[in-house]
Amino acid sequence: MPIIRSVDFHCDVLWKLLEDQSLSFEQDSANKLDVTLPRLKQAGSLLQTFAIYVPERMEKSMTPILHSIDLFHRKVLSAPEMTFVRTSADAAALMNNSNSIGAMLSLEGADGLHGDLAMLRILYELGVRALGLTWNYANWGADGAMEPRGGGLTKKGRALVKECDRLGILMDVSHLSDNAFWEMIKVSTKPLIASHSNCRSLCAHPRNLADDQLKTLIEREGMIGITFVPQFVATHHAAAIADVLRHIERICELGGEEQLMFGSDFDGIESHVQELAHPGELYNLQNALLTRYSEERVDAFLAGNALRFLVKHLPS
Repeated sequence: MPIIRSVDFHCDVLWKLLEDQSLSFEQDSANKLDVTLPRLKQAGSLLQTFAIYVPERMEKSMTPILHSIDLFHRKVLSAPEMTFVRTSADAAALMNNSNSIGAMLSLEGADGLHGDLAMLRILYELGVRALGLTWNYANWGADGAMEPRGGGLTKKGRALVKECDRLGILMDVSHLSDNAFWEMIKVSTKPLIASHSNCRSLCAHPRNLADDQLKTLIEREGMIGITFVPQFVATHHAAAIADVLRHIERICELGGEEQLMFGSDFDGIESHVQELAHPGELYNLQNALLTRYSEERVDAFLAGNALRFLVKHLPS
């Protein structure tokens, strides 16, 4: 089978580089990264989204966020094959350029902004194009999926959502509590993304989305990134590609064939779905998909849907 193009909407390479700046994205001889330039080439990658994530032990401020963006430029964009994606035109150019891999920035957890919309606008100018208000727990803007009280958005959180809509920053619901999800639906006027979440009806983890949430995202022409986090894929056995396919089938059953994409969470996980440990193994998923879907549909799942969405919704 020919290599099918791929887009991945979430990886945590920047977090690992922030923790250990001796690591190399271009040539990971120590084999400490899941996502590397050689593996993206193996995957026929057209675009990789790099999440800015500040771990719990670090200061919740703009400083580690800005350090992550600096590392993005010095360690990722320094590779000649990588190109910064910030606009609709940048995304459209990827469709016809097999020699270039797009790199987009997202922010996972807005703790470091402290509700200051000036900081948000600065991040927009620096190229951040997707944002999740929380990680798993509560911050100034919202409650996360693992916060016991399960609250919604704060007043400052609602203001940030409205400013993201105005700027053209995609809002990501993947780590929100259920109440925060539904408030986001009410406040945002734009299609939303779930960059890396699966189906709660198949795997009852709080980070996964219930069917009514998935249906709402689909109805609003948002995007759902199937993720490869093993505990979000299967509960009572080692996660395999067959289990990933069940989540894909469920999204399709809900009417989301054109809203389905992938958000691997590579480099943010300590264990992996069997035969899906890094981008270089995406061909295993591709081949499994081709036993059930047409090549055109598999291409849409792996790349086409996500690229179409970005061309339509990134700033001009």
